[in-house]
Amino acid sequence: MRVGIVVEKRFGETRVPLIPESLRRLREWGYHIIVQAGVGESIFLSDQEYKAAGAEVLPNPEAVYEAADILLSLHMPESVESLPTGKTLIGILQAWRYPEALKALEQKGWTVFALEKLPRITRAQSMDVLSSMAALAGYKAVLLAANHFLRVFPMMTTAAGTLAPARVLVIGAGVAGLQAIATARRLGAQVEGYDIRPAAKEQVESLGAKFLPLTLDASGEVAGGYARELSPEEQRLQREALATYVTRSDIVITTAAVPGRFAPKLISADMRKAMKPGSVIVDLAAETGGNCEETLPGKIQVLNGVTLIAPTNLPATLPVHASQMLSRNFSEFLSLFRQKADKPKLHTEDEILKATCLLWEGKPLLQPV
Repeated sequence: MRVGIVVEKRFGETRVPLIPESLRRLREWGYHIIVQAGVGESIFLSDQEYKAAGAEVLPNPEAVYEAADILLSLHMPESVESLPTGKTLIGILQAWRYPEALKALEQKGWTVFALEKLPRITRAQSMDVLSSMAALAGYKAVLLAANHFLRVFPMMTTAAGTLAPARVLVIGAGVAGLQAIATARRLGAQVEGYDIRPAAKEQVESLGAKFLPLTLDASGEVAGGYARELSPEEQRLQREALATYVTRSDIVITTAAVPGRFAPKLISADMRKAMKPGSVIVDLAAETGGNCEETLPGKIQVLNGVTLIAPTNLPATLPVHASQMLSRNFSEFLSLFRQKADKPKLHTEDEILKATCLLWEGKPLLQPV
């Protein structure tokens, strides 16, 4: 089975789905890897290193598309109409945002697996691309905030006086939020955390942060451990409860997301206006619309002295480790197609494959996108 990767065309993308280190195991499992020339340049990997690991290097993406059976991608491919027919796509696709592209793949008879739909079960942890990238995003978000903050993070006692620690609020205690909390604590900040899922309280406090005493009448969690989408009334009550904590914070990092939906709006313009000049907001949900009412994805704004940062692909700013993690994730997913006494074969007999398969040879499976 021939697996292909091409240079990602999306602006600012520097990550690679497979690195040479992972190719040995894939070859043992019966895979042949095909890469576009220059695919690893952004992380200082040469074509020669891919060749030495057993990969075939082709000059352009069109040649890879034609030669490969499976295409690995970090985003929904652009110009789907120009792709060949009858191939397989595995990637972080966010297909709910690209219905036209998914329809085009359906018409071309493609089989499509979306890794963002991986179930939260123990066996799937090594394949969990979202958790891998969220950990890097949470870490980098704190560094971004520190870089734009005009004061220091830790308390300092000096001959010139004592400097108070920064007060950091992290909204959303998933993987990104917990990593942000841990990083801010390591930098010496006074940290508070909040999440609508009750189970997050213990996780936040285990990292030395204070969990905000805000509760909803109903649980904010759905099966699988993900946050659910709140009703408009619940969102209003949540914003009112958060307002006091947001406005007293020096730095706010928002990570709240609902799978398959646009990000909930948690910080209004009025809340931002009430923050002290010099404060910083980092909105990690910017790619799906943002948790802040005034977020402009990909932009840095200074609004009445408050810096609002809305990065859309923070893991791509740490491409070496991001690619290392992604390569492990993709390799583990490909291991699901291994057969005991034969070459790899596509199928949906595994619960993980059933949960992630959107199209099978052009036919939609019975699950919402």
